Amino acid sequence: MNVLLVNTYDKGGAANSCKRLHMGLLAKGITSNVLLRFKQNNWPKSLCFKQPQKKRAFLDKVANKAQRILRELKLYSDIDGSKRKHQHFLSQRNRNLEMFSFPNSDCDITQSEFYKEADIINLHWVANYLDYKTFFESNKKPVVWTLHDMNPFTGGEHYLEEFLGIDAAGYPIKRNLSDEEIKIGNENFGIKKEVLSKVSNLTVVTPSEWLAKEARESEVFKNVKVHCIPYGLDTSIYAPRDKKYSRDLFGIPEGKKVVLFVADSISNNRKGFVFLKRAFEQLSDSNLVLCAIGNKNTDLSSVENAYELGPIFDERLMSIAYSAADVFVIPSLMDNLPNTVLESLVCGTPVIGFPVGGIFDMIQDGENGFITEEISVNSLVETLQKFLENPSCFDNVSIRENAIKKYDQSVQSKKYIDLFNTILKSAENKI
Repeated sequence: MNVLLVNTYDKGGAANSCKRLHMGLLAKGITSNVLLRFKQNNWPKSLCFKQPQKKRAFLDKVANKAQRILRELKLYSDIDGSKRKHQHFLSQRNRNLEMFSFPNSDCDITQSEFYKEADIINLHWVANYLDYKTFFESNKKPVVWTLHDMNPFTGGEHYLEEFLGIDAAGYPIKRNLSDEEIKIGNENFGIKKEVLSKVSNLTVVTPSEWLAKEARESEVFKNVKVHCIPYGLDTSIYAPRDKKYSRDLFGIPEGKKVVLFVADSISNNRKGFVFLKRAFEQLSDSNLVLCAIGNKNTDLSSVENAYELGPIFDERLMSIAYSAADVFVIPSLMDNLPNTVLESLVCGTPVIGFPVGGIFDMIQDGENGFITEEISVNSLVETLQKFLENPSCFDNVSIRENAIKKYDQSVQSKKYIDLFNTILKSAENKI
């Protein structure tokens, strides 16, 4: 069996999940390759996609040279009208929202040698990479699409964010879509629905039951088989480390209770850091320390007992950060199956989160963490206080053992191999 995994980047949460599955497949002897749009890291068996160059006729070369000269003189733009409209739309969009992407690109994945050699295609996070129309009209191979967010079945949003901002009482503010957002979203949704309505060799996999439900109920995937296979990770890398050593490494004082927050950017609205920041300020406990990992944000400089650790890319160092914490807090307003929660649980560190999305799949309230009553600052304060009153109420060893049973890399890869084999066998029977 030859599997091709396709992902836009080789960094970020979705990329980490893609890589972990890839490594798990390789460990089980499966021929697995990864086709990336942008390649920065040296993953084994990975390749950066390059569009094959078409042979140009003489007149094409002349026209191309003329366009280049006019472009230098600023008398010509090679950005067509639709691209210009897309760029304008994105430039006007609120920067605190998750990204928005369109269902078209200049890439034709089916032209890659990796694609041609594969028996089955496993799409992952392919925004600004997969051209829906080109790929699904050309592709004849079985496709498994691993969803890392909602984008494949929305009009462009990666999460259909219901809230934007926080009010004075500590509750999220209902978001209102603009007429332009609705118009553009409907156009993109129409393209996806039309293209995918003609596809019969597609299977969808989601990491969380929440995303599986959303996919099944969507107009795009309502007639597609949807399976739920949680993410996996290397539990030898993510493991409990000595707490004193871990805190010394980050310069965290002894005798403190440490609350940890992790995100690519702590200014991301969906990640809800502002709720944790306000909750921490209300607690005003001198024995409490807040550590934030992610791109730095000056808003945190006003908070006492707060440590900005910056972005951390090394996985072993991340396991040390989880080990330094007493509790990991994920105040996301929407989320799938966050890798950060998996990582924390496998390191034996309990988690507190809002009652949203895949958080319900991961946190068993009172066993490996707490789920708040609602999305609000007050509810987060009450839950943090409940933990701080009895921080030893969780068994760290048990948290890790139960997490390994569900999220070890080998568990995930076996489920994918079984699914791939079932799909390929079914395809053979149809021939």
